[in-house]
Amino acid sequence: MKTLSIVNGPEKVSALVQGCMRMTDLSNEAAAEVIKAAFDAGITFFDHATCYGEDGAAERRFGEAFKLTGLKREDIFLQSKCGLRFERNEFDWTKENILTSVEESLERLQTDYLDSLLLHRPDLIFEPEEVAAAFDELEQSGKVRHFGVSNVMPYQLELLKKHVKQPLIFNQLQLSIEQSQLIDQGLYMNNLQTERSINRDGSTLDYCRLHDITIQAWSPLQHGFFQGTFVDNPDFPELNEALDKFAKREGVTKAAIALAWILRHPAKMQVIIGSMNPKHIKEAADASKVTLSHHDWYELYLASGKFLP
Repeated sequence: MKTLSIVNGPEKVSALVQGCMRMTDLSNEAAAEVIKAAFDAGITFFDHATCYGEDGAAERRFGEAFKLTGLKREDIFLQSKCGLRFERNEFDWTKENILTSVEESLERLQTDYLDSLLLHRPDLIFEPEEVAAAFDELEQSGKVRHFGVSNVMPYQLELLKKHVKQPLIFNQLQLSIEQSQLIDQGLYMNNLQTERSINRDGSTLDYCRLHDITIQAWSPLQHGFFQGTFVDNPDFPELNEALDKFAKREGVTKAAIALAWILRHPAKMQVIIGSMNPKHIKEAADASKVTLSHHDWYELYLASGKFLP
């Protein structure tokens, strides 16, 4: 498995991240198989959120299942996200909610610390001083080792950084070959012939590269906003033809090629996979073995429906 050394953060974390959102549907035994399959494939980074499942059910399932794997806590990198409070119909970055959320996550995950904590989508009325106070308390207590954000734009990050002293080392953002807005904007700038020229995120990709923030790409096989996978989808014939071509060349699945396309980007991103199928997890891990050339990357990009202006 390809590894990354995160600036201002941990060294040698796996390039692929096992997302645990769908773990609520599994038994403890089946969840343990997923964890072990990911680990055996070299994926040592596990991503959670307080909102995955009712009352943090995904975290609770992971905590119960992890005991069955025979793995040690120090063998893995455990990340969770807080801030989404769907039961209250609000996003909440208050100090009280951050601290309470971490305590609840630690209890459910059955661990003493999180390797990283991300703020999960922006609270529209957040007070950066409260975030800073919460982060200081969590760092000093040893309950959180690293910090970051999810789905946060550059000036929101700048406002946070004005007050938060800890490095913000991750930004979790949607990205796939089909949903490539993070990348498209630079190509189509000032082009009235396509709405892809619209800057929808304040050039977050370039900002993260400039400020040594590692992007974690979520929904890497999805089109639209959770509308399903584009792999083997008849609505994407050219893309699947290109994926199949490279999959046969590399001896991997089409999904692995789609993940490798993200890993090829010089931003050195991580990619979050969400499968709960051990076979699919192993196949996804093959993405780290794939080497795509500059030409290969563009061929796949254009096959997804983009064009060169």
